[in-house]
Amino acid sequence: MDMWPTDATKALWKFVTMDKTEPKAHNIITMTQFRAETGYTAISQVEAYWESLRGARMMPKRSEIDPRGIENALGYTFVLERLAPGIARVRIAGSHLSDLMGMEVRGMPITAFIAPPFRKRMSEALEEVFRRPAVSDIRLASELSQGKPHMEARMLLLPMKSDLGDISRALGCFVAQGEIGRTPRRFDVVDARIRRISAPSAAAVAQAERAKKTQEAASVQSATGMEEPASSFGARARRLDVPYLRLVKSDD
Repeated sequence: MDMWPTDATKALWKFVTMDKTEPKAHNIITMTQFRAETGYTAISQVEAYWESLRGARMMPKRSEIDPRGIENALGYTFVLERLAPGIARVRIAGSHLSDLMGMEVRGMPITAFIAPPFRKRMSEALEEVFRRPAVSDIRLASELSQGKPHMEARMLLLPMKSDLGDISRALGCFVAQGEIGRTPRRFDVVDARIRRISAPSAAAVAQAERAKKTQEAASVQSATGMEEPASSFGARARRLDVPYLRLVKSDD
């Protein structure tokens, strides 16, 4: 892997190797249809991927996350590990987070991105994510000072289970809009929306399964077109008692 054609694939390789997680083909779920707020497409992609992975469960496991499923959003994506109440460190993070801080952010507490007067509120939002559990959508605005122009941002936090089964991981997405200017950049918490999660109802799961089967059937029909199913010829041959193969012996 000496050459990479795009920045996205570079970010993919970094995301995989930093956490020593092998990609799993069955976890690559490309989300092509989603509604996104202007400028925050990456957040919509990450949330849609998380929702698709959890299915009928409360949340997915950390080991199920395959970065190829969110390749277009990797630069804004990060994974948190809960260390103590209100404290979580960044295990891996996309390049956008490092750009905002002007340094490598792996190992830092996520509150390093937050201005000191608002860190308590950020810690409270973290605890809601891990303990309820819940999804947290946080609106942020940058501190203003010389060389640091105004920026608006959103941070999404989605709970995950560790390999031990405890809720101590979170998949996150952090998108800041505007010129970065002088680093590090820190943000005020404007609003923190908490949405408690629950397992989808049986009816919702069944409906999703029916829709998936209908889509698969339509894909098969589209692929075969007017082609007659292979099994129909075999059935007709059996009805006419005609063998499929005839052995011809020659002594020549």
